[in-house]
Amino acid sequence: MFDVSFSELLVIAVVALLVVGPEKLPKVARTAGAIVGRLQRYVAQVKEEVNREARFAELQQLQQEIHQSAQDIKLAVEHESDALEASIRTPSRPSKPKAATSETTKSKVPTSKTPKAKSAAGPKTRSKKPVS
Repeated sequence: MFDVSFSELLVIAVVALLVVGPEKLPKVARTAGAIVGRLQRYVAQVKEEVNREARFAELQQLQQEIHQSAQDIKLAVEHESDALEASIRTPSRPSKPKAATSETTKSKVPTSKTPKAKSAAGPKTRSKKPVS
């Protein structure tokens, strides 16, 4: 804390002996030691409190970063899910016409039970080509 050499301590001790006197010097030394000890403990508590507050601030910042990352991931997943649902509902390539099922074939193809309708032009005739 302070840079005090042995010669400086010796000077302080001699001055204290002259000012306080030899009878009260032990009591003053104990009191000064107790005050210095309390001061050191107080400084240590303040340092610990500052360190605790710094760690707490770092943890809060980390918590906010994690929360923000979680929100970003959630939004990305929702966006991808919406895009996937949209692609399933509306295919990107044109769809092929559906193959005729038996139900649609029945309604379009006349069966032997239903009479054929004749056209107004009459029966179709084919021209025969000469076979050579």
